[in-house]
Amino acid sequence: MAAELDVVVFGAGGVTGRNVAAYLADRAGEGELGWAAAGRDPGKVEGVLAELGVRAPEILTADVSDPAGLEAMASRARVVLDLVGPYTRYGRPVIDACLAGGAHYADLTGELPFVRGIIDAHHEAASRAGLKLVQVCGFEALPADLLVAELAELAASDSGDVLRSVDLEVEMTPPPGRPHASDMVSGGTFQSMATLTGEQNAPLALDPAVLIPDEAAAASVRVRSPIGLAPRRGGDGAVIAPMAPAPFINPGVIHRSALLRAQARSETFEPFRYREGIAISGRPLTLPARWLAGAAIGPTGSRLERWHWRMTATGLTRAGRQLHAVLDADGHPGYLATARLLGEAGILLSEDGATPAVGGCLTPAAALGTQCLERFARAGLRFSSGLGAAAAV
Repeated sequence: MAAELDVVVFGAGGVTGRNVAAYLADRAGEGELGWAAAGRDPGKVEGVLAELGVRAPEILTADVSDPAGLEAMASRARVVLDLVGPYTRYGRPVIDACLAGGAHYADLTGELPFVRGIIDAHHEAASRAGLKLVQVCGFEALPADLLVAELAELAASDSGDVLRSVDLEVEMTPPPGRPHASDMVSGGTFQSMATLTGEQNAPLALDPAVLIPDEAAAASVRVRSPIGLAPRRGGDGAVIAPMAPAPFINPGVIHRSALLRAQARSETFEPFRYREGIAISGRPLTLPARWLAGAAIGPTGSRLERWHWRMTATGLTRAGRQLHAVLDADGHPGYLATARLLGEAGILLSEDGATPAVGGCLTPAAALGTQCLERFARAGLRFSSGLGAAAAV
């Protein structure tokens, strides 16, 4: 791709967009990275970034109501990172512009019915063009998707074994002191959830196979891995509460990744049972709910940096092997870590040969591949994994 800019951050004046821009500015100082910020009001974008001490090399004018302007922006970029939501309302014009302008695309949506609509409308065209349309590329669902993909790779490396089940748990360690109202859910996430509940196809979000167009494959996922909403006990006795901000985002992405992985290898798709949740050992069961009920304003200063979270995925294979993959991460998951991992994903997508040579409407794992895991250490996400001994089944 001959675009003059590696990455453009569209919506750089927003709460998360400004943190993506700050991350790219920091990474640009380490090497050659051509990036730009973009938004409806360049003056506002410039002012917002200045508050963070960030100066974008260039600020582009682009608005979702101006298709020609969006295409002009996309035609200059290898990758467009879209931070303008809710995506059900505002995402499609940006995606259309990226297809027309020849740019890869990534966003942070958790609105899975919208993602399914994009798959139905654009997967074949994007695949033929070699363009990657990568959605749900934030805390939902990039970390979990990559962890489960790493387990699948470990299983395959052991005489072609496959996953039969995966249990994923998240432990959150917020900064000391009383929890803040905004600690768990960003304003953008609130808007997305509100938009989703008002859509006619909202019930699709509860379908673990919502992102799988093939009905036979989708039916097998629904039987094997229904989405569980009730709290349960983990292996160490901790209560595993439903995932926040929503328990129905990651499963659909992870099952699509499994299907795309099987298709890429010309293998039969064999769905595995997937369960996830937040471990709340030693904390009141109602804590995640209290976080979710908070006002949709972003934390600032050290409160962004002082979060720590750990994501653990345990897999069981068809041959009875136990697999483990762990992610230790720093930074508020919804505001800071999400911004950094989306920024790093954008950089990876912009680099020739850094990600698998495949196009289409892709999940984070299918678009980035597991060979990139070490790159996310720069964003504060540290992956590790291992193949355990055979377990009793």
